[in-house]
Amino acid sequence: MALIPFYKPTLRRKDMDAVLQTMVDERIGPGERKNVFLNQFCEMVGAKGGLALRSYVDALSCALVSCNLGPHAKIGVSILSPSWYQNVADALGFELVCGDIEAEHGCLAQQEALRLVDQGCSALLIHQPMCQIPFACDYKQLGVPVIEDITQSLASEYEEQKSGGYGDMVLCAFEEDSIVSTAGGAAIVYTKDSYQPMVKAFAQHVRPYIELPDMNAALGMIQLAALPEQLSKRRELYGLFAKSLLKTSHRVFGIGNIDFQPNGYGFCVALDSKPEDAIKFANKYQVSAKKTFTDTLASQASDRFDLYPKAIPLFLRAISLPIYPFLKQSEVELLIKVISHLS
Repeated sequence: MALIPFYKPTLRRKDMDAVLQTMVDERIGPGERKNVFLNQFCEMVGAKGGLALRSYVDALSCALVSCNLGPHAKIGVSILSPSWYQNVADALGFELVCGDIEAEHGCLAQQEALRLVDQGCSALLIHQPMCQIPFACDYKQLGVPVIEDITQSLASEYEEQKSGGYGDMVLCAFEEDSIVSTAGGAAIVYTKDSYQPMVKAFAQHVRPYIELPDMNAALGMIQLAALPEQLSKRRELYGLFAKSLLKTSHRVFGIGNIDFQPNGYGFCVALDSKPEDAIKFANKYQVSAKKTFTDTLASQASDRFDLYPKAIPLFLRAISLPIYPFLKQSEVELLIKVISHLS
């Protein structure tokens, strides 16, 4: 029997009608649908404008270039940020400087952000892992540009705070496993008018070749329309899994308050035991499981408890399990059973 897949794109057969219509209209490259999708996304996150591009890498590059930083500038990030951030920074001649996380939400701690700015960081790149948002943080007060990556936190909310509200620019990918998928692509949008000229000027001579095609944008428009329904299902599953985990000695990663509304991008467990044993146990019952933070900057600092006392334990012991709207009822029941018996 095959393992329950770790994720499935939230695409329905009828969603393909929108993509087929772009083919019928013979408008498959960047065009009006791209603009409509971008406007809908901006309205959702409270942004004023931006660009929809073909890749996550392009969007991050645009964000960093648009900060108008000097040569060899330092960028402050959390140690649990994706490791590929380093590739983009290297390509642009920038240096990443890492800080520890806040245990309550797994994002860069406010005090660490202050330390990084004091040490010469010219911008902050705030990754929000596994549904979390950095509530009670105010990075903007530190006086440097703030890029907020909401790829994993899109539509998460806690009381009056929500993803997209912490940065001067907001980055979001629309990959196969994202909350909203365009089958590849990303957006970089700005919340301050002062960033408009720099974002719009990004790679102007090649933009026709890196902007999001209308075929992908059409899919994104359908995904945004269906998002409330998808979020409801994801949150229902997240709640069921979190309740099941209460039967163990482990805890759900991140915000535990009942008022937190996660987007259900992932279900992450902070273990107090060996992750290899938990993964083996899950696999035994045909459930996929993996270490959550393997592909992060922490992979180069796994023994630095002195520098990152809150992040390294999570890097070593946090695991993720499948959560997505297309899980069958039998699969949900199996997941609940496995989660409630994690040892």
